[in-house]
Amino acid sequence: MFSANNFIPAPYSHSVESGNFQWSSPSNIALVKYWGKKDKQIPANPSVSFTLNNCKTFTTLAFAKKQNQENFSFDLLFEGKPKEDFKPKIQQFFERVLVYLPFLKEYHFKIDTKNTFPHSSGIASSASGMAALTMNLMSLEKVLNPEMTEDYFYKKASFLARLGSGSACRSVKGKVVVWGNHDNIQGSSDLFGVEFPNTIHANFNNFQDTILLVDKGEKQVSSTLGHNLMNGHPFAERRFEQAHENLDQLIIIFESGNLDDFIKIVESEALTLHAMMMTSMPYFILMKPNTLEIINAIWKYRNETKIPVCFTLDAGANVHVLYPENTKEAVLQFIQNELVGYCQNGQYICDEIGIGSQLIIDN
Repeated sequence: MFSANNFIPAPYSHSVESGNFQWSSPSNIALVKYWGKKDKQIPANPSVSFTLNNCKTFTTLAFAKKQNQENFSFDLLFEGKPKEDFKPKIQQFFERVLVYLPFLKEYHFKIDTKNTFPHSSGIASSASGMAALTMNLMSLEKVLNPEMTEDYFYKKASFLARLGSGSACRSVKGKVVVWGNHDNIQGSSDLFGVEFPNTIHANFNNFQDTILLVDKGEKQVSSTLGHNLMNGHPFAERRFEQAHENLDQLIIIFESGNLDDFIKIVESEALTLHAMMMTSMPYFILMKPNTLEIINAIWKYRNETKIPVCFTLDAGANVHVLYPENTKEAVLQFIQNELVGYCQNGQYICDEIGIGSQLIIDN
């Protein structure tokens, strides 16, 4: 049984003066949602997500040994330009993970990051961004400890990414990732994400996710505040039980390939997430009128055509349209004909299931 102490390293056997790495890490979309957390970024309920392929962050980490090792030292660039307002989050992350990465104060870091999707598009970039930074830091630790196994590398990467952004732990490795302890999923843990270990039917191969950008503005309520509002929420305990039940159902659905049952779980989860927001105190609504227009249009289209297309939502107004690859032509035609008008500036992003983080440069 892993505990956080498993990730505190013994003294390193090697040293390195300078170098650089680059990793890409994708965003992910939860099917069973996590909403509510305990201390130290522990989820109040388990979640499962599809890893995306096209919406990703590329992060380059350059590092050089420094004389003064009392404080953290880093420059942060976004798309090649200094980004001061990101720095407090990185500082906080370094403070959280120092015990697990004791070399952090020994180097000056230059962190250069960019997204394949518009930064202000309302797609959560904290998951892909924190995962990409963590993968680079783990590459450096692997130089300092070359005996590290691949399994440990990815477990620790997911564990650390979680301390930067909870859902980032689901962007490290695997097509379908479970985060949170669940009795019927072997190896599942509150500490890190794991690849879904059970059978997945061919119906879910290359599953498509077209993201409709309904509202690209900043969210009125931060995810951190939203999660905290589950403390003392009148429906919280029942919601946490429901997440476990829905995950059990998805184990069966992934094996059988039953898309009708998949749709019921996924859409119910999306609406439950927003119901929790609407019934917290203070209460809030992140859906926009066009979000509801899209949902109703999807229901009408599915009813008329029997094509197994469905929606899910993150903690925001944008709509993720999920559908099997063999329906792609018809669904994209439907999106262009009927849904684009509800998107801000007609913008949407075509994505599909990916495999997780990728090493680009190792120097």
